[in-house]
Amino acid sequence: MKRLGLLVLFVVAALYDGILGLAFLWDPNAVFAWGQVTPPNHLGYVQFPGALLIIFALMFLAVAIRPRENRTLIAYGVLLKLAYCGIAISYWVTSGIPSMFKPFAVIDLVFLVLFVVAYRALGEKAAVSPPAGVAAGS
Repeated sequence: MKRLGLLVLFVVAALYDGILGLAFLWDPNAVFAWGQVTPPNHLGYVQFPGALLIIFALMFLAVAIRPRENRTLIAYGVLLKLAYCGIAISYWVTSGIPSMFKPFAVIDLVFLVLFVVAYRALGEKAAVSPPAGVAAGS
């Protein structure tokens, strides 16, 4: 995966999670009304995950800016997407989930795959390229 591809991937991921996080943090009732979903009995149940999404968005921006130096952070993005996809898709298949959450599961599955590709691509380049200031074969 080339530098521009990494930049685009992680900026889009940051925007996606950041906007989603802001929506659930700032006005979760509007999100639930739009999705025609009954909100939980306490909005803190969705505001805290919304805040976490904003934190992950900042992390994705850090990866976009310096992908090689922040490669290890991608693993946390993979785990975030794996956690949401695993839970949402398992409920979707076994007992159903509101339609509002289905696109998020599909989008996160795509991000999950792309994050794994990016992580592996950055690992391969690091293994081939010697650190700055070190001659190849030393």
